[in-house]
Amino acid sequence: MIRPATRADIPAIHRLIVELAIYEKEPDAVKATHADLHAALFGARPVAECLLAEMGGEAVALALFFTNFSTWTGKAGIYLEDLFVMPVARGQGLGKALLRELARIAVARGCGRFEWSVLDWNTPAIGFYEALGAKPMNEWTAMRVEGAALSVLAGQ
Repeated sequence: MIRPATRADIPAIHRLIVELAIYEKEPDAVKATHADLHAALFGARPVAECLLAEMGGEAVALALFFTNFSTWTGKAGIYLEDLFVMPVARGQGLGKALLRELARIAVARGCGRFEWSVLDWNTPAIGFYEALGAKPMNEWTAMRVEGAALSVLAGQ
């Protein structure tokens, strides 16, 4: 079963994010707290949304996403920040079902794009995405400013 997350799902969402970080070989990278997730997903001005997939009443997969915008298409898009399926639930079609649901949401909202990033070393995921029709954006390099560098850039 795939469904939108609710406030009561914050602990499960956090657990799945931690499991994703472990899978991506960054076990100590998760700084988000339950309060951070609550504010981002259900606060006064939500900035993200989350779908959960359940098996046996337990959340075993998530797709956390937000709206972006393309100046070239003049339309909003969906950016998938995280897609994760617990190892015990892999091979059941949950990842594909979550991506299909996000594609349906994008079409229903009139989005021009549905995009995401994948780690270069994650060849199983890359193959999976390509089999679904996704194309790598090899000519683009992801850039990030965070921490002290963000404060310096902000002039603080």
